[in-house]
Amino acid sequence: MAEPIPLRGTSLHDSVAARLRAMVFDRQLAPGQWIDEKQLAAAWSVSRTPLREALKVLAAEGLVELVPQRGCRVIELSDDDADDLFPVMALLEGRCAQEAARKASPADIAELQRLHLELERHAAARDLDGYYRANHVFHSRVQALADNRWLDRATGDLRKFLRLMRGRQLHLPGRIDASINEHRVLIDAFAQGDAARAERAMHDHLMAQLVALKQLRALQRQTGESHAG
Repeated sequence: MAEPIPLRGTSLHDSVAARLRAMVFDRQLAPGQWIDEKQLAAAWSVSRTPLREALKVLAAEGLVELVPQRGCRVIELSDDDADDLFPVMALLEGRCAQEAARKASPADIAELQRLHLELERHAAARDLDGYYRANHVFHSRVQALADNRWLDRATGDLRKFLRLMRGRQLHLPGRIDASINEHRVLIDAFAQGDAARAERAMHDHLMAQLVALKQLRALQRQTGESHAG
């Protein structure tokens, strides 16, 4: 049984919401899964009331859906959702990279280079989960360095939905090599202080993820059909 949730200066339902959100992003609560309120309340030593309030928070964020007479389940993004989301994120993250490259100090660039080396290590080890996590940290740091509260708000809100896919495109054969090469172009643009190139590189990196995701879907359909045959 999990330990009771600590309050740590925040409301109980905020603490519960934070844990639920982490479980969704880590796929401990999988897309489409119904959430067992009774089981979680018992495991976390909380009443059903803060749990339900927390689920309302996640529902407002779009991460779960409340179904009348049924309960609550994690949302499941469709292929169409991914096709629509990635181009928007490519624009937003491209702008983040452009503004970050213009505003970053030498110390900021050194930090991005350190984060890039983490990506290099995970790519060399073929550690997809480690690469995914390091990639999220890198992109989030670029977003922070852009230092634009409106851009941060829009990008952060939509990034939650990308996280639901949990780097699925990395499972395409050869994708991790392509991804780290895209990051090498990006980190070089940052090192050179080339804001326009950083914007293009980040935009293209996001669009390459969508292309890889589509290729992975096609491969999985093909494999499924061959097995069925």
